[in-house]
Amino acid sequence: MPPGLKDVAARAGVSIKTVSNVVNGYVHVAPATRARVQAAIEALGYVPNMAARQLRSGRSGVIALAVPELQSPYFAEIAGLIVQAAEQRSWTVLIDQTDGQAERERNLVAGLRRHAIDGLIFSPLALAGEELAVESGTPMVLLGERVWHGPADHVAIDNTAASADATRHLTSLGRRRIAAIGVQDRPSAVTAHQRLAGFRSVLAEAGLQGREARVESFHRADGAAAMARLLDEGEPPDAVFCFNDLLALGAIRTLLERGLSVPGDVAVIGFDDIEDGRFSTPTLSTIAPDAPRIAQLAVDLLAERLGDGPAAGGAPRELRVDHRLVVRESTSA
Repeated sequence: MPPGLKDVAARAGVSIKTVSNVVNGYVHVAPATRARVQAAIEALGYVPNMAARQLRSGRSGVIALAVPELQSPYFAEIAGLIVQAAEQRSWTVLIDQTDGQAERERNLVAGLRRHAIDGLIFSPLALAGEELAVESGTPMVLLGERVWHGPADHVAIDNTAASADATRHLTSLGRRRIAAIGVQDRPSAVTAHQRLAGFRSVLAEAGLQGREARVESFHRADGAAAMARLLDEGEPPDAVFCFNDLLALGAIRTLLERGLSVPGDVAVIGFDDIEDGRFSTPTLSTIAPDAPRIAQLAVDLLAERLGDGPAAGGAPRELRVDHRLVVRESTSA
């Protein structure tokens, strides 16, 4: 006979109920007790009967995460952190890529997979708040900047303040010909709009006139091309704020190809604190959102909506997560 809850409980020296709480991901278990139970589970090779568990609880133990693109290092990092946070509750995470397509996002919200998942963590790019207010019956937590005060709990950073911090860092270095790379005109590009607002506000305070380069997407090639346009248009900037780290890495490549030094001739700062920026040459100054906190909050909020907390039936909540300025070689001589 395969080992059961009773066998795990006996080996760990706890009650069957405690083992059940650990297996079902309940948070109100002492860390030492949880570790003892998990050690017993591993030692005995205990495998929960998922079908029976679903029948008893009415849940699958599976949640979904939907992001615009997985090739983005930032979204890849968030996905990994959410998987880790979900593992603490013995949840499995299905990961989907929407490519920012309205139809794919609409299908997610409409609950085409409601039979397979208990809840959804979703970073929308195409849909607005009113479009997300579809009655899907599936608990949802929103990430990113596209929707504020929408129909579900929302976790994000203050992009405008963070971008102001990045720009203020450049002005504090004495740079005066400051450019921004990452401007986008379409209404759905809320992230770009907020980061541009932070950039403009600091330059206005300093009495400076900035230059702005538009991009189609936030990838390396876009940053390289935008930097080339800025250099070809006249006197080069002496500092550049890129709206994400991939744009910044592309911009640095163009600068080096044109024989300019970073940060000697042009200081460059990005946004997101992706791992590539920590190993680039020069290493990249950036704004670092608290990604582990974002992931943990998203999973915790979803758990509460699933009934494992005090806010299961409350109004949607807006939670802002801290960020920090990380100064590296690309702005520091």
